[in-house]
Amino acid sequence: MQETNCPINDKLKQRERQVNQINMASLRWNFWFLVLYAFLLTHSHGRRCLPEKHVALFVFGDSLFDAGNNNYINVTAESKANFEPYGMTTFKYPNGRFSDGRIAPDYIAEYAKLPYIAPYLHPGYHLFVNGANFASAGASALGETHQGSAIHLKTQLGYFKNLARLFRRKLGAAGARKLLKRAVYLISIGANDYPGSSMSNSSGPSPSSQEYVDMVIGNLTFVLRGIYEQGGRKFALPSVPPTLLLPISRARTVANKDDKIREKIAELIKLHDKTLSRVLQELERQLRGFRYSKATLFTFLSERINSPSKYGRGDSMLRNRSLQRTLELWRKETSERVRSVWEPQGVCVL
Repeated sequence: MQETNCPINDKLKQRERQVNQINMASLRWNFWFLVLYAFLLTHSHGRRCLPEKHVALFVFGDSLFDAGNNNYINVTAESKANFEPYGMTTFKYPNGRFSDGRIAPDYIAEYAKLPYIAPYLHPGYHLFVNGANFASAGASALGETHQGSAIHLKTQLGYFKNLARLFRRKLGAAGARKLLKRAVYLISIGANDYPGSSMSNSSGPSPSSQEYVDMVIGNLTFVLRGIYEQGGRKFALPSVPPTLLLPISRARTVANKDDKIREKIAELIKLHDKTLSRVLQELERQLRGFRYSKATLFTFLSERINSPSKYGRGDSMLRNRSLQRTLELWRKETSERVRSVWEPQGVCVL
């Protein structure tokens, strides 16, 4: 019996072929989707891709560089900058900076085309690939002043080491090494080690001026080496500013009617600057790849405070108005100094 073509059967077979084609296309799509998902998962899990020439900024120091860390520790109100007039000139609200506007690290971040570097203790902020600010108002190298009310330099180093470990987990060993080696490390410390120093407060034998300065520089050197061991290579260090000429310091010494205190502090700060220069030169010889830029600020500020008319301020102007302009110049001067360790060809070498 001859088989006849049935239109219904033909339609069923055609429909079956269409379904099979759809299923195959669906399987192929699912397969490539799984491949893509696996690729993204493998390459992004626990890793962060950074621009090839990315340079981070890590900040250590005292109130000159504090971007708000003291707002997040248990200290008295006077150790914080979370009330007016702090921050009102630039930000229009107090944000933890001990300034009515920006601080030196802000200028440096702008130059490097980075966002303002966030305080390390900022709650909920864990994206530190642009750097971190560990500075704390009242901090010192020796840790003998403002005990319990500041994050001193060695503790700041401990925070940095914790962050370096986090980078190694998130970026991998090679990625973390690249980020830390390219970064610039800005450190301002010492202003709180000299006014009211233990030289005058100790009941035991007082160390000589050089011995005391050596202790301060010794602790700073310990931190520099600690950063170097984690991968840091490029450092910027402004010298100790003449804080004894600030209005609050002058008021204290005038009240005590003791000019010898100011003279002693001035001597210590100059000795600090000289000793720091020598130690930095030694580190540059001893540590491979160690580079630094140092800004000498004592003379820079002293001249402008003592002779305001030479720098655009009349003698009849109040000293604190001259000082405000002087501090602004100092912030910009510090930013310029940092450029010498921020050359693109230098920071991008692995």
